[in-house]
Amino acid sequence: MVEPGDREVAGQRLGIPESLGVSTLEPGQRPPTTPPGRQVSIRVQLLDDVTEVFNISQRAPAKALFDLVCVHLNLAERDYFGLHGIGDLIMVRPKNTILRFVVKFFPPDHTQLLEELTRYLFALQIKHDLACGRLTCNDTSAALLVSHIVQSEIGDFDEVQSFQHLLHNKYMPNQDALMDKITEYHHKHVGQTPAESDYQLLEIARRLEMYGVRLHPAKDREGTKLSLAVSHIGLLVFQGHTKINAFNWSKVRKLSFKRKRFLIKLRPDLNSAYQDTLEFVMASRDCCKIFWKICVEYHAFFRLFEEPKPKAKAVLFTRGSSFRFSGRTQKQVFDYVKDSEFQKVPFERKTNSLTPFALIRLTWCLRVLMLCWTFSPSFFQKCPTDKAYFIAKELLTTERTFQKDLAVITVWFQAVLGKEDILPDSVRTLINTNYDPVYQLHQAFLKEVEQRLQQWEGRSNAHIKGDYQRVGDVMLKNIQGLKQLTSLLQRHGEVLVELERSCRASQRLQELCREFEQQKVCYLSLNMFLLRPLHRLLHYKLILERLCKHYPPTHQDFRDSRAALADISEMVLQLQGTMMKMENIQKLLELKKDLTGIQDLAIPGREFIRLGCLSKLSGKGLQQRMFFLFSDSLVYTSRGMTADNQFKVHGQLPLYGMTIRESEDEWGVPHSFTLFGQRQSVVVAASCVSEMVKWMEDIRMAVVLVEQSNRPSTDLLSTSRSDRKSPEEGGVEAESEEELSASRSSLERQSAQRGNTTVHVCWHRNTSVSMVDFSVAVENQLSGNLLRKFKNSNGWQKLWVVFTNFSLFFYKSHQDDYPLASLPLLGYSLTVPAETENIQKDYVFKLHFKSHVYYFRSESQYTFQRSVPLATSVLSSVVWCCLVVLSSVVLLCSVVWCCLQ
Repeated sequence: MVEPGDREVAGQRLGIPESLGVSTLEPGQRPPTTPPGRQVSIRVQLLDDVTEVFNISQRAPAKALFDLVCVHLNLAERDYFGLHGIGDLIMVRPKNTILRFVVKFFPPDHTQLLEELTRYLFALQIKHDLACGRLTCNDTSAALLVSHIVQSEIGDFDEVQSFQHLLHNKYMPNQDALMDKITEYHHKHVGQTPAESDYQLLEIARRLEMYGVRLHPAKDREGTKLSLAVSHIGLLVFQGHTKINAFNWSKVRKLSFKRKRFLIKLRPDLNSAYQDTLEFVMASRDCCKIFWKICVEYHAFFRLFEEPKPKAKAVLFTRGSSFRFSGRTQKQVFDYVKDSEFQKVPFERKTNSLTPFALIRLTWCLRVLMLCWTFSPSFFQKCPTDKAYFIAKELLTTERTFQKDLAVITVWFQAVLGKEDILPDSVRTLINTNYDPVYQLHQAFLKEVEQRLQQWEGRSNAHIKGDYQRVGDVMLKNIQGLKQLTSLLQRHGEVLVELERSCRASQRLQELCREFEQQKVCYLSLNMFLLRPLHRLLHYKLILERLCKHYPPTHQDFRDSRAALADISEMVLQLQGTMMKMENIQKLLELKKDLTGIQDLAIPGREFIRLGCLSKLSGKGLQQRMFFLFSDSLVYTSRGMTADNQFKVHGQLPLYGMTIRESEDEWGVPHSFTLFGQRQSVVVAASCVSEMVKWMEDIRMAVVLVEQSNRPSTDLLSTSRSDRKSPEEGGVEAESEEELSASRSSLERQSAQRGNTTVHVCWHRNTSVSMVDFSVAVENQLSGNLLRKFKNSNGWQKLWVVFTNFSLFFYKSHQDDYPLASLPLLGYSLTVPAETENIQKDYVFKLHFKSHVYYFRSESQYTFQRSVPLATSVLSSVVWCCLVVLSSVVLLCSVVWCCLQ
């Protein structure tokens, strides 16, 4: 408890010698005497999360309490700070109130902070803002910030200590996904003192857009939801966490508020498109007044040379608020600290360290665990080595992922849309009737497989009976149950069509479905999850084929496995037509979301063939375009500036009557070819020879098919654009500089799900995929544990990895509902690490694209034995890369268990 004049405990928390402290009082001055009256205890939470209790008169002003806190901290540059949650006077009932000591003014340059203690307190504030998600930034900046915090707290990098420290301290919301990157940066800070770490932390933070930003919700005159903020430069306007406008103090003539309306009056500017007065509506008058006061204080602190003089009080009448900034300006604080000759007292930093004994025990345990993770063969003598075991393990891990995918439709989707009761009864009935029984069947099947694997690994007493090292009997029972649900599986296509029809009829339902796709649990497009039960049949077929190929005819499990394979092959053949039709409809509906300026894409008879990046030759030279090949038309687009990152359609080339020829010699452009249509000709260039060959073959095949059907192409371009010009007039090629700059934005800057669709990945990786590639990919989806390492990091991070839709999705464990991050694989190459890379581990493969390098460790040689036939059986280089990665994603659950025995 801290009281005025209590010199014995002032600053004791930070290890400061006995001293009154300097606060912001002039040399020789003591804290002001407080008014007489009943003493109350006020709790204040400091920036290191320690709560101190200060005794003060109930009648004392808030400034008296703030001075006590500053004296307690021996803080000289106190004017940058404030108490959050306090009014003009100490509360009448402060018993259950905790005030927070926070940074109030964020300077543009941390070198303006002269005291190490001040920089330390600012670093603690940045740490708080990062942890609560207020200071948003990209992963690289976030990892770098955390690495400096860790360096400040525990010192130089030690693999075990750093891992343990990050395990017990959360510095940011998605820290687990960035563990390797954090340790990679931490390793580079060797020899850096805590003070230097604070300095570097502030140097990075001050460059971030959200540095020191405190958002205040508001709306503009049109009702658009925005947020207002204030900084040293002026007023800021945000939409979400994106700054959309800024008004410098030099352009602001007056700030005022009237009830809930916050008014910004600008200085006259002939070159500005803004009105003289801007108006924003806030939640209440109190919210408006609070923000206005903050603006007044920020303006005075950063813009004025000295504290403004108080305004003379009116004799009879008052108008408006009498609030004025009281305190020293930034310049006054800087001059005072610079010119003062008070003694700088040392302080002790708070650390999150454990007791030496606990740290030694934890370190020892972690070292043992890390030795287990080196995959020494001696640790896995208990693990089954039969190939059938690894096949069964693959069945288990993929079944876990499949059940979660089913839950997206049967549980999550209906729960989210059920809140507004907007899902039509027809759709809800179709889902309940045709998906719920399948979901319940697979829940029971998953439990049986988990129990069987526990017996196989020796984790159950049932292995004494000796009838546990097989899985064919369990699969046969499940597939026989699935055969009884064949009629339901055939109707899954109706759910897809009915949901799309309902979305066209209800704008609100369409918006809710789009919002649901932005949820983390919906890591793929919604329609993809509707196809999962049919795709799972293909997975069962492939697993049983490998199992039957492995077993000799005399094996006890061969008969059940062969019977299950016969049943599942019959089901796949029976449902093949439904599956192909649904896949095509799903792909057309997904592409419809990625395109703007197009109509009636998903019509009967139209099939998707290929999408990808080509460069189109025009009067401006080669321009990157996204091409979409359908069974009747070829459409080309460019990246637009829509909220959903859609591609803007520029033109359509009907396939009927089209001819094609190579044009490299004619135009001097590598890998180029010309498309001769009935109305226009287009010259395009691919990124490489293989891409050119694939495009030319698919286009020629589509032309032959459309001419055999003798059906003319349907106009895909939207008729709502009345200003559209004909191709001859060049209207389809018109684009703005904003669109051109958008086309150059990086994949990492995309928003949520729509930014990582296959279309966007192909755009940024300059490649293409076909419908055949999609069909092959869905047959080969895998899940399991892998250890991942970045190029310059030392440690390996264990992750649950799901391969699907040409991407790797990373989870902390298989029990998580949504992935932490994803890695689109299109364009990546897969190799084995060279000796020079110093990866002294077994079963490691390397993924790399340009400067991006990832290493993954799998469980056994079985994964590599699988990859060879898969790679040689696939013609597409894109699918080859994905399938090799896929076949390397095998399961480590039993390995970890064996390590811990």
